[in-house]
Amino acid sequence: MIVKLATARELTPADHGRRMSFEKFATAPWREGFRYELIDGRVYVSPLPNLPHDDVLEWLSEALHAYKHGRPDVINRISTHGRVFVPDRPGVTCPEPDLAAYHDFPYHIPRLERRWEDVSPVLVVEVASDDLAKDFGRNVELYEQVPSIREYWLIHPGDANTHFLFRVYRRRGQKWQKPIDLGFGETYTTRLLPGFSLLINPDA
Repeated sequence: MIVKLATARELTPADHGRRMSFEKFATAPWREGFRYELIDGRVYVSPLPNLPHDDVLEWLSEALHAYKHGRPDVINRISTHGRVFVPDRPGVTCPEPDLAAYHDFPYHIPRLERRWEDVSPVLVVEVASDDLAKDFGRNVELYEQVPSIREYWLIHPGDANTHFLFRVYRRRGQKWQKPIDLGFGETYTTRLLPGFSLLINPDA
């Protein structure tokens, strides 16, 4: 007798808004060309970012990795594939930031036993692209609800109608302070990363 094994249904843009358990979401294949997240127990689909987005992400990733190598006591892991689990939501909610930096990533746990559900970053970064409502609205609220996240950096690469923007949300207690906006040529420093200095110039 031939037994047919069930295969997981491929996720596509048509699944945007579809209810799904985390178990099915985490194991489902997906159609390439899109990003898939689980927000309040529903699939959230957005387009893959464009090239200016990737240029800015590379610039910022290099700066943070250089800092990590010099100060592993402050940041010991940087990921471009992290899932951030947000507590106390109507359903499983795990946005996937463009960059996530961790202070105490548990390298002592065997690699195959590590789970995103068990770790949480101190810093998240999003480079805004076509889905502006996601980064300027939804994610501001979600990341504020994650106690470990001390700062949220939001970068808009700019286009024909808008200027480059580097926006920082800093936590004070359970809420964000008024965001700090910087532009080209300015320098950002933060107590979160002692000794870190970022010249806002991704084209350099």
